[in-house]
Amino acid sequence: MEIIVQKFGGTSVKDTAARKQALQHVQYAVDQGDKVIVVVSAIGRKGAPYATDSLLGLVGADRSRLTNRELDMLVSVGETISTAVFTELAREQGLNVTAMTGHDAGIVTDDDYQNAKILRVDPKPIQTAFEDADVVVVTGFQGATTSGHITTIGRGGSDTSAAILGAALKAKRVDIFTDVNGMMTADPRLVTHAHFIKTISYEELANMAHEGAKVIHPRAVEIAEQAHVPMRIRSTYQAPDELGTLVTDRSTTHIEHYRTVTGIAHQTDLTQFTVPTTKLSSSEIFQLMAEHGLSVDFINITQNQVVFNLVDGDATVAKGLLTAAGVNCQAISHCAKVSVVGAGITGTPGVTARIVTALSKQHIDILQSTDSYTTIWVLVKEADLKPAMNALHDEFLGVTPTAN
Repeated sequence: MEIIVQKFGGTSVKDTAARKQALQHVQYAVDQGDKVIVVVSAIGRKGAPYATDSLLGLVGADRSRLTNRELDMLVSVGETISTAVFTELAREQGLNVTAMTGHDAGIVTDDDYQNAKILRVDPKPIQTAFEDADVVVVTGFQGATTSGHITTIGRGGSDTSAAILGAALKAKRVDIFTDVNGMMTADPRLVTHAHFIKTISYEELANMAHEGAKVIHPRAVEIAEQAHVPMRIRSTYQAPDELGTLVTDRSTTHIEHYRTVTGIAHQTDLTQFTVPTTKLSSSEIFQLMAEHGLSVDFINITQNQVVFNLVDGDATVAKGLLTAAGVNCQAISHCAKVSVVGAGITGTPGVTARIVTALSKQHIDILQSTDSYTTIWVLVKEADLKPAMNALHDEFLGVTPTAN
């Protein structure tokens, strides 16, 4: 018995037409002789009645008086409704199917409600269900504590659910279905010459996801990599034999060794802080941020100052904390981080020089930069984001698709 996991996000289950399209992929896999674990998100996105944000809005969202445990009781309902609705339609179309909550499916978490960590997955419930059923539909985004309290596992949790079930059940593949055809070299809404990526390594995809590419949550990629479970990023709205982007170990793909850069990712709505270390030390500054739940990013530390970024929503809080501590700082709002990602960057000379030259030709100021083995980041003004993305994409990935 071979198992495939298929995860369908909110837009893939938003209405009857979308669910019927998703079920074509399920039926196709069953016809190929596979058992299928279907993981579903809540129906639709923000504004839809059962989307997570809509459910939170019923109790005042951030102003709610509910405890995190009680909030998990509420928001988990979205995936439960979606699972029941999807199962009803699947059964109507003749599939041999059963439905499970995350708890039913053996997903055990800690009790960090709203952002629970998966401790283990018992594969037996789904294995037993497959003795009679061809398809098991499972609620994404949720599990339960050892004492049986329902939990949710944070934003992007349905991707994580799919990956962890694929690992536990030794699936031959995890398919993540979205409303795009697969991974693109950049956001096509910003980059004129963005094109489809046929194959990508776990590491490259995780880096792009961390840096703003929204097709999959990075935790899911990391889980799949640890378990060596291949993934595909696919479109719900393409034919079932269109398999999208393959995600796997770099050594087992046909990724050409000469592909230095795989893609360009971005994040917006950032504020850059430059804080002198005359009043507070660098460690005291970061401790102050941590004590108030502010997650800093893109950090540069020198002898006299620290430079870091916060999302714009946290910037006001940080300014208040630093002012109260008697620290004068410079804050530049409306910034964007552009990330050049590629496993081929490692050991390749001149990549940074090409980035600086490409941006300089467009008269784009680099506010900050740093690098790792596979990613080089630059901070620019948000007004320069689109020309920066296009300049870097054209420099490294060209106008027409290259070998993938």
